[in-house]
Amino acid sequence: MTNKTCFDVFEQCVFAVQGGELIESVSRKDKEFHFQNWFKKRLQNIPVHFEESGRNKYPDFCLVESTEGYEVKGLAWPGRERDYDCNSQVPTGYHNGRQIFYVFGRYPADLSVYPDKVNGNRQYPVIDLVICHGDFLNAEHNYVHKNKSVKGFGSYGDIMIRDRKMYVAPTPFALTEGTTGLMTLIVPERMDADSRFQEVGRLSRFEAETLVVGYCFDLETNELKAQMRPNPNAGNEHKFIAYRLTSQGSRFVTMAGVTPAIDESIEGNE
Repeated sequence: MTNKTCFDVFEQCVFAVQGGELIESVSRKDKEFHFQNWFKKRLQNIPVHFEESGRNKYPDFCLVESTEGYEVKGLAWPGRERDYDCNSQVPTGYHNGRQIFYVFGRYPADLSVYPDKVNGNRQYPVIDLVICHGDFLNAEHNYVHKNKSVKGFGSYGDIMIRDRKMYVAPTPFALTEGTTGLMTLIVPERMDADSRFQEVGRLSRFEAETLVVGYCFDLETNELKAQMRPNPNAGNEHKFIAYRLTSQGSRFVTMAGVTPAIDESIEGNE
């Protein structure tokens, strides 16, 4: 795989956290763009051109010279960490000809301890961070999201029901162990890292036995039922490698609930 800008991006994120570069909220109501703006500065520190997609567009940043895109998710911690709202875009590792990487950064949920400068402007740290290839969250590349509607609802038959699908997916913090408190990069096995990086774990995800191919909502009982079919790729293994810079801690990363096979010949530097 030739496009490896993600390694440079991750390095800049680590340098920023280690150097004390803080997230800055623009107002008390800013719950979306504060971490996105922090990440934007990291892209500006490497020799690449990029475009911002704008509000409600996917992904948040698209590189110009490389076919990579970055979707940024800031998470308050402690708080909701098991899953996150994908809104109307299913996570994927490939979209419109680009590889997609997800940037998950956690920041303090209680911001009251950080000084309020002007109009709710506060500065606070990144607690930990994971950049993962979208395939780690979902390896399906062919699904196309579309909103549909039906007419004729209501006593007069002139109300429209809009089917706007919203998706919720697990975070890499929930899928893995050993990522809390550190910065970690997770990429497909086929992506080779250079000498700046150390391997800190090998991760596998296996495709499910069945697939949801539709659903039915009963307006009288308010019941939602999934329509399933066997997955022709059931059991297929998707392999990933977790990396950190050699200057970082070497704590092992595993899939949640899996005990790491520790190589006793490797000395940790945490």
